[in-house]
Amino acid sequence: MSVRNLESLFQPRSVAVFGASDRPGSVGAVVLANLKAGGFDGPMWPVNPRHATVGGGTAWPDVQSLPSAPDLAIICTPAHTVPGLIEQLGGRGTRAAIVLSAGLKGPPTEGGTTLEQAILDAARPHLLRILGPNCIGLLVPGIGLNASFAPGNAVAGKLAFVSQSGALATAMLDWSKDHGIGFSHFISLGDSADVDFGDVLDYLASDPSTRAILMYAESIKAGRKFMSAARAAARNKPVIVVKAGRAPEGARAAASHTGALAGSDAVFDAAARRAGMLRVNTLEDLFDAAETLAHARPVRGERLAILTNGGGAGVLAADSLSAGGGKLADLSPATLHALDACLPATWSHGNPVDIIGDAPITRYQDALRILLAAPEVDAVLFAHAPTALVPAPDIARACLALARDAAKPVIGCWLGGPAVASARASWSEAGVPCFATPERAVAAWLQMADHACNQLALQQIPPDSAADFKPEVARALALLATASREGREWLDEVAATQLLQAYGIPIVETRAARDVEEAVRLATEIGFPVALKVMSRRIVHKSDVGGVVLNLRSRDEVRAAAIRMRQDVARLKPDASVNGFAVQAMAQRPGARELIVGVASDAVFGPVILCGSGGVEVELNRRSAIALPPLNAVLANDLVDRSGVRPLLQAWRSRAPASSSALVDTLLKVSRMVSDLRDMAELDINPLLVDERGVLALDARIRLHVGKDHAPMAVRPYPESLEESISVAGTEMLVRPIKPEDGDRLHAFYERATAVDMRLRFFMARRDVPVSELARYSQIDYDREMTFIALGPRTSDGHRPMVGEVRAVCDPDNTTAEFAIQVASAWQGKGLGRTLLAKLIAYLRARGTREMVGECLSENDGMARLAKAMGFEVLPTQDSQSLRLALQTEGDASD
Repeated sequence: MSVRNLESLFQPRSVAVFGASDRPGSVGAVVLANLKAGGFDGPMWPVNPRHATVGGGTAWPDVQSLPSAPDLAIICTPAHTVPGLIEQLGGRGTRAAIVLSAGLKGPPTEGGTTLEQAILDAARPHLLRILGPNCIGLLVPGIGLNASFAPGNAVAGKLAFVSQSGALATAMLDWSKDHGIGFSHFISLGDSADVDFGDVLDYLASDPSTRAILMYAESIKAGRKFMSAARAAARNKPVIVVKAGRAPEGARAAASHTGALAGSDAVFDAAARRAGMLRVNTLEDLFDAAETLAHARPVRGERLAILTNGGGAGVLAADSLSAGGGKLADLSPATLHALDACLPATWSHGNPVDIIGDAPITRYQDALRILLAAPEVDAVLFAHAPTALVPAPDIARACLALARDAAKPVIGCWLGGPAVASARASWSEAGVPCFATPERAVAAWLQMADHACNQLALQQIPPDSAADFKPEVARALALLATASREGREWLDEVAATQLLQAYGIPIVETRAARDVEEAVRLATEIGFPVALKVMSRRIVHKSDVGGVVLNLRSRDEVRAAAIRMRQDVARLKPDASVNGFAVQAMAQRPGARELIVGVASDAVFGPVILCGSGGVEVELNRRSAIALPPLNAVLANDLVDRSGVRPLLQAWRSRAPASSSALVDTLLKVSRMVSDLRDMAELDINPLLVDERGVLALDARIRLHVGKDHAPMAVRPYPESLEESISVAGTEMLVRPIKPEDGDRLHAFYERATAVDMRLRFFMARRDVPVSELARYSQIDYDREMTFIALGPRTSDGHRPMVGEVRAVCDPDNTTAEFAIQVASAWQGKGLGRTLLAKLIAYLRARGTREMVGECLSENDGMARLAKAMGFEVLPTQDSQSLRLALQTEGDASD
């Protein structure tokens, strides 16, 4: 991941066009004409070896003849010429190029590499960044840069649009002109050989001219890189994505139920949700969402009130809301009473609030004011159909202040054409999102609610676990290693049982029998009734071949079932050899719910965790949801909610409620398995019985990554190896990376700090740190951030309070890390600060970070002394109010 030299790509001071031409219709001619028409005021140099003039001006024959190295090179020459041009440009000092040429992914050259790889090899020594190849280029209207062969220019605006499809990008550019949509950046990625979504997201996240980032994606290459960039960007501004390819192609070849349910499109949904982005279905939705998210007030809930002067519009809106899974606000008696007082007796007396078509302006104002004040209403949809009684512009002017200044979102829906055009325009210009139909207005609200839900997930602080679960990791790894040595892709039933037991997941007693008579003996020892299952490396779904028999109640029944099982396998799957039988105790859990919990592996985003309804008809039911690990309690509960199984866990008739906490605990243990066991490709726990007593797994299938490359976890898990016990002033402490569950601990740490300590830490007086900020500080991206906290001795209730923290945020290039440190007053001057800072320095050196920088107030003598003692350069800043701290940390890049 890198934003290095992207300034040369997006903010160039000079541009050269290679392949510039006067030939009508050629790419070189269009690019040069666009560059001139865009209004770029820097030097523009056409390069053409066969013509002295191009486009009415001087042309240069090659790289070396140019007046100086161009910041940006636009290359539209034949594919075989591109590697050489990149090498020459890099040597001359150019640091960015747009390769419009196609055909670089073709067969390898004589040297054994593709042309695409050749241009990357040529660019790498010079850190030259490449957009493309096979793209239409980019536009930055704010500086007049049209470095593309798109049909025309873009209007300057605050939206960035990034697309993998050149054809779609040109169509979108044309469409945006008719709709008055402007762009800060318009970027075609093409084949993304170098610059990809992750790089662009990192750049645009901190770009002040970009209000929201819109993306059209067809595929993602590096899941972890994408997730780190997307999570960082989505915290700063709305990131909205349309992704093509909703067909579950990956599910068709899945070997397990989990793999079949966790199709690649569902995985992308989970990734977007985890990153805090919003995924929409159409390009029109993309721009609608950008408009609403950029202007609307923060969403605090999902309950929508519909205010309308026409019953039909209200019904259409309510129907759309219901179909989209939204929530219609249930108006309280107090709100209904207030509405009764200002509305005629014939009003709808419910939500939608139909104030009747003859409504004067005051009726609109009164009803809107009441709904905005109602605590049970989270947003208001204001829908107006034109009438001859009161002009729509008058209503718009009278209600605009209420809508614009409201603390909760208001969405306008002005139905009709010319009669409401000025009303719609006045609200839109004031920043109130407006739409022409109830359906689009409701769709916009649902997008807002979904985005708010995804953003809220980034701000949730999971509860701290008093007793951290410690699995038998060594035992589990040994089971996988044994299977791998034996060349087995699937663990047998006994090994799978032992693996779940190592992670504290209850499973029925399972023992392996080599033949029929041993199966009879083991069944007798376990106690009847038992289940018998065939064991074969070539049989995954045993019930398909008669390989599962339940409720065997005697030795004779077990013997007969085992013999018949061998015969059925020989007949139905003659290529499968029977290695023995698994004998299991029959679970006696009447009333238990049958669920499925599992793990599947995505080629891009790595492991995903699934939860849903289980049993033999699991793939027909399809009541399930997936999430990216690692999970915490908040994320696990969200997964249960989205899976649709929460209602199944509730009490019903004579059945007691099932333990949702046991299900969440199981999901957390499975998440831990994913983090620890990188060779585990798939896990199927189906069925997982859940009742008031807890959970019990009846069956588990586990597949390994045998000799296969596989994507790592898209979100880097907690690095347990960095935990360390230390002694400070004779007191034992634990220093470890911060966890999401540390939010409350962090809050208590700041709450106990003195006013002076807080001002020295945050450069201003403050007492309260908001929950959103606490979540941001505790839910870090371990791939680009690190925070070490020191935990003091346990208190009487077993809690270990936080007594110090040191944190660093690395830039995407891993060049510079900005750090901050704070130590509790009682532990200052005892060496804890030095210990924490030394640990952070060692960590950054190990990952190859080049420099640590920080800043402290000039009066912070203790920090200045510590920094100097640790080898930092300490210099006053330009305003002399603070000190800049810098340390060169270059080391072995071993991350």
